[in-house]
Amino acid sequence: MKNKLGIYIHVPFCAAKCSYCDFYSLSGKLEQRDAYVERLLTELVQQSSACQDYTVDTVYLGGGTPSLLGGARIARIVDTVRAHYALEPDAEITAEANPDSMTDDFLTVSRASGVNRLSMGIQSANDRELRAIGRIHTFAQAQDAFFRARRAGFANLSVDLMYALPNQRMEQLCASLDALLDLQPEHLSCYGLTLEAHTPLGRQHPVLPDEDTQADMYLAVCDRMRRAGFEHYEISNFAKPGFASRHNSRYWKQSPYLGFGPGAHGDFAGQRYEIPRDLSAWLRGEAQPEREDEHEIDRTAEYIMLSLRTSAGFDAEFYTKQFSADPAPVERALSRLPKQYVHHTGSRWSLTEDGFLISNAVIVSVLEEI
Repeated sequence: MKNKLGIYIHVPFCAAKCSYCDFYSLSGKLEQRDAYVERLLTELVQQSSACQDYTVDTVYLGGGTPSLLGGARIARIVDTVRAHYALEPDAEITAEANPDSMTDDFLTVSRASGVNRLSMGIQSANDRELRAIGRIHTFAQAQDAFFRARRAGFANLSVDLMYALPNQRMEQLCASLDALLDLQPEHLSCYGLTLEAHTPLGRQHPVLPDEDTQADMYLAVCDRMRRAGFEHYEISNFAKPGFASRHNSRYWKQSPYLGFGPGAHGDFAGQRYEIPRDLSAWLRGEAQPEREDEHEIDRTAEYIMLSLRTSAGFDAEFYTKQFSADPAPVERALSRLPKQYVHHTGSRWSLTEDGFLISNAVIVSVLEEI
């Protein structure tokens, strides 16, 4: 049986840079989309020869705003993957999309090419909040785009929600969450706003909800999603049964994936790498990846950190088998937590939703034990 492989493609183009965004993305560079696609296709073909022993089960176009590429360019990318890699028939192929660039052409052509999952950056159902964080769509546009995606044949739609926005109150967050659930998505990702000092919003120093309110907001989202029939499978992610993101799950499981495009990361054949965040250098073929060899990566500690972010949790039996490591120190650290924060069944230890709130502190305490 062949090994499974994921492909991540970073699309750096945006119509406008959101005021909180710390990802590598560029506005005002749309004239370089064709050059970007040509370079990307070249790299996809070049890398394929090293992947003969793998089947590709996930492809993820992230960004940036992949929907700005339009349907035809995305179709060329998917067709190239299909022609040069062993793409599984039921592969999950995701494209991130913003409501303002989800044209009918993008929806129909990308869907026909094989894209079968969209991740929509909606963030809020409150237009005032959207403006406060630099989003250029309205919630009415988001609703329209969502329903047009359904009509185009997308049966797997994920939406993003942000909380702890400037001056946001609990009732505003709950209203946004209910409005997003009314759309009936299969998946929801929920992130608290983090202010990065070098971003425009970070330099404005807006008033955010205090830590206690942020914790209450998170737990309120968890409760509402549970009642709506969603599984809370990772700290920030909720899915209807069978609709967890297969691509993102491979990161948490340390499964191999290739990264393409400026700013992309990859983890393949015993090497982890990052492609420099420089579109111009990448287009010239001069963006040499920064590589980290296997002996430089602490996979054991990484497994602890990643597993405790998921509902599946830390598996002591897997830990012993995979890393030839003694799980006793990890179990000892987790056993000291109050039952409010941790759940233990058999060889598995998982954090509760209250535990997710303090996961960083828990992980630090566990890693100090090993």
